[in-house]
Amino acid sequence: MPNHKRFAINGETVILDDQVRSSAPGQFIQLSDGMTFYEISGPENGKPIVFINGYSISSHLWDHNFAPLAEAGFRVLRFDFFGRGYSDRPDIEYGADLFDRQLSELIHALKIACPINLIGSSMGGAVAAIFADRHPEQVDKLILIDPAGMMPPPTYPTKFMHVPVLGEVVLHAAGNRFIIPGMEQDLLHPENHPEYISNYIIQMKFIGFKRAILSTMRSQILYSQHDTFKRVGQQDRSILLLWGREDFTIPLYIGEQIKGLLPQAVFRVIDDAGHVPHYECPNVVNPIVIDFLRA
Repeated sequence: MPNHKRFAINGETVILDDQVRSSAPGQFIQLSDGMTFYEISGPENGKPIVFINGYSISSHLWDHNFAPLAEAGFRVLRFDFFGRGYSDRPDIEYGADLFDRQLSELIHALKIACPINLIGSSMGGAVAAIFADRHPEQVDKLILIDPAGMMPPPTYPTKFMHVPVLGEVVLHAAGNRFIIPGMEQDLLHPENHPEYISNYIIQMKFIGFKRAILSTMRSQILYSQHDTFKRVGQQDRSILLLWGREDFTIPLYIGEQIKGLLPQAVFRVIDDAGHVPHYECPNVVNPIVIDFLRA
């Protein structure tokens, strides 16, 4: 058996096993790197849509979009990245190759008809762009919501997290003190959505969570996708780029830079919203997304 205690960081007390999985709301499937949690809904003959989560959040990120798009007639799939939510936390490097492989294996294992439509938020937007770059024939439309991939490289004190051992020590000693405030910053009005944080905290008790997000940070996926966006911008593909006007996590000026690399993209700025406009303003975002996908 794996030595789970070896990977436990302060606050992580629960082994993600079959007993824990039995209480999860969705389903599980075994992929080459571990067990993946997913939920699927909507008519089987509907246009396939895959929701892709951000850097450290689980699939509850789509709680206000998943059912409405299924009810609109789309076949919708959401899942947890490895290291997040109810998916496994394998002892592996967490970066572009892993997330691309997980998405590719998942849609094939579930026999999702290609080409698919991808909706990615934050790091999920970067993963969506990477997938479209690597597998262009498998993707129809792209919807990128405040995507990561061109964030400024880390500076003091965040850059210390990239130093082996030191990053683990800092995360063990003070991780909870900056992870939760960082998630609250995703919302312009966190007081209106207390469940956003309470649902996030559930995954933090599973052993391997903090190691996974630290490995992802070190992989450079959040900072190094300029050329990926540029290549995707040269594809013959419909793209919708959405941005929260008050995004303090990835500011709007980065969205304008990404739009410059995606000349075919429709760029919409969502007022009164932060980093996750689809979560804060679903009544605004869902109709935009549905119209774009139906066009």
